[in-house]
Amino acid sequence: MNNSKVTLVGAGPGDPELLTLKALKAIQNATVLFVDDLVSAEIVAFASSGARIVYVGKRGGCKSTPQAFIEKLMVMAAREGENVVRLKGGDPFIFGRGGEEVEHLQAAGIRVEVINGITAGLAAVTSLGVPLTHRQHAHGVVFVTGHAKPGDAGTDWRALAATAHSARLTLVIYMGVSGAERIQNELLSGLPADTPVAVIQNASLSSQRHITTTLGRLAYDINLSGLASPSVIVVGDVISGLAQVEEASRDSSAQGLRRRV
Repeated sequence: MNNSKVTLVGAGPGDPELLTLKALKAIQNATVLFVDDLVSAEIVAFASSGARIVYVGKRGGCKSTPQAFIEKLMVMAAREGENVVRLKGGDPFIFGRGGEEVEHLQAAGIRVEVINGITAGLAAVTSLGVPLTHRQHAHGVVFVTGHAKPGDAGTDWRALAATAHSARLTLVIYMGVSGAERIQNELLSGLPADTPVAVIQNASLSSQRHITTTLGRLAYDINLSGLASPSVIVVGDVISGLAQVEEASRDSSAQGLRRRV
């Protein structure tokens, strides 16, 4: 190992106020930042005016910078003596391919530091006032991707549904909107159709939108709402309280409209 170093920094879900102090210091001290597509401009603005910003966008369904090329760029910059930050949306180790990058950098003889960020799945439900675990509703939580790499069968949704039902688990599904219909059909093999679901787009940002629905209506209501990536799908009884409040609000609004008509 030499003195070359790269810091993987979790930028969180987008709201700059959700950055950790350690993440902020790393961003401010960097001379080169390799920035993911989902990192907000407000967070990138914390970088030094003299820092070089390299955008290496990676988003499901869109043209992306090849992972091998990103890793090559980081190695080159670190060996040139730059203070390198790899700025990643959410947390580097939750569906951020941080593990792959750590392995590659260490194999190249480069030290790696990882600074955690708030993952979108947590920020999304927190913004709605909903917990991921609850003594009455959920004994645990599973973070799972709805997007499989080419040639991979991906998540066994039927097995996961059965486990979630028997163990009372909340499911937090990343990158699942495009495959919502397939995921819904598979989960219905082990979970009731009336299982509460929330879908949250652009968690923590001013553009955040969400819907509450049920597993039986998931794909239909996503299409109806126009929600798209980046969104998080949360499945489980922890959503029940929010769903009841929003249903009551919709009923009240409908009654008010009928009275005015």
